Amino acid sequence: MNSQHHFIGLSEQQVADSRAKYGINVLTPPPTTPLWKQFLEKFRDPLIIILLIAGVLSVAISIYEYIGLHQGAEVFFEPVGIFVAIFLATGLSFYFETQADKEFCVLNQVNDDEPVEVIRSGNHTQIAKRDVVVGDIVRIGIGCEIPADGELLVATQLSVDESTLTGEPLCHKTTDPALFDLKATYPSNHVLRGTKVMEGHALMQVTAVGDATENGKVYKAAQIDNSVKTPLSEQLDRLGLWVSRLSCSIGVAVVVARIVMYLAQYDFCFANVDTLAFIAYILQTLMIAMTLVVVSVPEGLPMAVTLSLAYSMRRMLKTNNLVRKMHACETMGATTVICTDKTGTLTQNRMSVEEACFYRGGEDCKSIVDANKILLDSSDFSNEIKEGIAVNSTASLDLSNPAAPSVLGNPTEGALLLWLHAKGVDYEALREEVKVVEELPFTTDRKYMATVVESALMPGKRMLYVKGAPEIVYDLCASTDGVPLKAAVDAQLKLYQQRAMRTLGFACQEIGDEKVIVDGTIHVDKLRFLGITAIADPVRNEVPESIGECLNAGICVKIVTGDTAETAKEIGRQVGLWTDKDTDRNIISGPEFAALTDAQLDALVMDIKIIARARPMDKKRLVEALQRKNQVVAVTGDGTNDAPALKAAHVGLSMGDGTSVAKEASDITIIDNSFKSICKAVMWGRSLYLNIQRFLLFQLTVNVTACMLVLCGALMGTEAPLTVTQMLWINLIMDTFAAMALASLPPSEAVMNDRPRDRRAFIINRPMLAEIVGVGGFFFTLLVALLYIFEHADIQQLTDIVRMQIGENSTVTPYELTLLFTIFVMTHFFYLFNARAFATHRSALHLKGCKGLVFISTLIFVTQVCMVELPGVQRFFNVVSLKPLDWLIIIVGSSFVLWIREQWSLLRNKK
Repeated sequence: MNSQHHFIGLSEQQVADSRAKYGINVLTPPPTTPLWKQFLEKFRDPLIIILLIAGVLSVAISIYEYIGLHQGAEVFFEPVGIFVAIFLATGLSFYFETQADKEFCVLNQVNDDEPVEVIRSGNHTQIAKRDVVVGDIVRIGIGCEIPADGELLVATQLSVDESTLTGEPLCHKTTDPALFDLKATYPSNHVLRGTKVMEGHALMQVTAVGDATENGKVYKAAQIDNSVKTPLSEQLDRLGLWVSRLSCSIGVAVVVARIVMYLAQYDFCFANVDTLAFIAYILQTLMIAMTLVVVSVPEGLPMAVTLSLAYSMRRMLKTNNLVRKMHACETMGATTVICTDKTGTLTQNRMSVEEACFYRGGEDCKSIVDANKILLDSSDFSNEIKEGIAVNSTASLDLSNPAAPSVLGNPTEGALLLWLHAKGVDYEALREEVKVVEELPFTTDRKYMATVVESALMPGKRMLYVKGAPEIVYDLCASTDGVPLKAAVDAQLKLYQQRAMRTLGFACQEIGDEKVIVDGTIHVDKLRFLGITAIADPVRNEVPESIGECLNAGICVKIVTGDTAETAKEIGRQVGLWTDKDTDRNIISGPEFAALTDAQLDALVMDIKIIARARPMDKKRLVEALQRKNQVVAVTGDGTNDAPALKAAHVGLSMGDGTSVAKEASDITIIDNSFKSICKAVMWGRSLYLNIQRFLLFQLTVNVTACMLVLCGALMGTEAPLTVTQMLWINLIMDTFAAMALASLPPSEAVMNDRPRDRRAFIINRPMLAEIVGVGGFFFTLLVALLYIFEHADIQQLTDIVRMQIGENSTVTPYELTLLFTIFVMTHFFYLFNARAFATHRSALHLKGCKGLVFISTLIFVTQVCMVELPGVQRFFNVVSLKPLDWLIIIVGSSFVLWIREQWSLLRNKK
């Protein structure tokens, strides 16, 4: 390493040697819970416990029937079926949860791929955090998470949040031994992995990586919390409680009804009742009642939600949305307001100096010297500009590809360095030749930065260089000789800002040996204003359309930016947010915003479209005010100062190139920084919620039909219309397949034509309730009518119904019960397609992108045929073979469920 601030860093061979000796910069994850323990956890579910009890009771009944009543081994098929269903349900749940865990593990490892700026072979470049090795020289700045343990080489007003290790939220770090804190937990010239830079910037040399770091020694894997109680989960809990209570009431009614019907055969004379047979009957009744309870509870819902979330998470990644917290998928669908920053989200974040306006002594505002002439001029004035831009900056350029140099660090500062580079000025050489005496880093509150150097271009001079918001820098200047009056400068700025350009002002002063930076401000009396630059950042091509899509979807968009009102307003106009109808009520500055009382803000907040010159906490206060108005708020942010707002929002959206602090505070990371990706996240959230509603519609319709059929069968005094294993097939197997089918449905762009849903609204809306009651009631009526016919007529095949004669009450034959069971399944099989088309205003046969639905529905159909026709399976489900004509009649007749819906939809769409 050379003197001053020029560092060479490691060569490629030194990097390889260091990695071989010290390892990679990755923390070894702690041991996970064994899979067998995770599987056993599934049996703690209350619903599974009910099934296990039902299974044990079924075993007891079967043993009694086998030993006491000398029946065949087929009596054990029913309990075997129950336990197969239990293990299938727990197995599927276990599989999908382990798959979700793998997804989370991948997400948790994303942090190891965060870019880190290092110096290698004399060049500034970016590498992944995992590739940092011992000996690397790393540049750290505000918002950076420190990638490894290291010793400071250069530090400028550096403060680090070490709360993750020591509990200290703000530790001052320095390379000056005289300022070391001897009582500090860790040395003042050392920084540690996992801590965050809160102020200042520095260069550090890595001394430990991975498990050898202090953070690694106390590391505990931080798992993403997926147990957040979202509005959806709370609604599902309420729904489950309501359905459980209702089903328990029905279960009790079944027990009472069956006992009454049984005793009625003996005229309620207990002396005539066979005690053992009565006990067996009661046990069977309890089995039916408990199974009915299980059937009525929509236990497939957790699986449907998990599947939908997991599917959405994977697919959203393809649309540049990296979901870090599962609940964010669903909550995005309820978003009513999006608070977005400007740079990088609405604009391309490709800063370039569009124009420069520097002033010479004695010239007025109209006489603007071309920037090229200034930089090629050998006068002191030209040197001040070149040296001031080069040294008063925290950015760097990666020149590994000379044809396309890239910016490392702040893009605005990088644009200035690119500008110098394009003029043939070697900014690195200027930095190496000067001696930095003092630095004052940029903050969003201060809005300027300053550096004191012993000049190389002007030997013997000590210079103060200031750069920041032009109006702030101009006001700091006491010397305006040869510089236009403030009104003229403001007019020039307004012209730039009306073209949506970001402006920077520059000033300098030759000083003596005195200290000019005190308590976070500069104390000088002859600061001279040099001029301004206008930096362009074009709007992304897709943003106007995306903003329009959000507005059409009923979502308000608010821009919060540090730019001036004119610049922000112009960007708002270009993206379609600001119109000619908007007034001063729709835009406010940061200071004006801060001056509002909460009551004043609440009255104004829904009208605000733009906050200009926003301060760090303005965005958070905006979020809180919107939430008081019952809005569901999504916030975008990329800086450390955005973290409070990201945390406060219902959904925090960090940018892919944002700081680690911002990403840690967010729920979703927008990899490409584009507002279009945010619209995609809203579309996915709305589609996800709709898919869950579709499954709920389907399962509750099935449950209503099954519960009422069993209850009515008990009241009619018949054999149970559906056996325990048949009900378990309908509920646990068929509905599980339905959950998989409906959860995998692709998102629909049509959902963006709807208004945002009420976050507090119950998940079962009026159309759903009407359909559940109407369709479920129709299916129940159909099946009860068939049950009555089967009980009072001898049906050998379905065509016998045409010429049947209703007679005395008789036993329902296994063939008739098989017909009833198959009709139940097939009617609901076709209703699955109706549920898929719910709220789409499309044909139920519109199956584009629904490969999962087609595959699973085919699987349900084939499985139903196999269980009825295969001899080895028949006894398991208490069914017998049906005639081919019966199958044809059932399939064609059940399909009318689909055709009637299609005709109704056709008529409704014509109106």
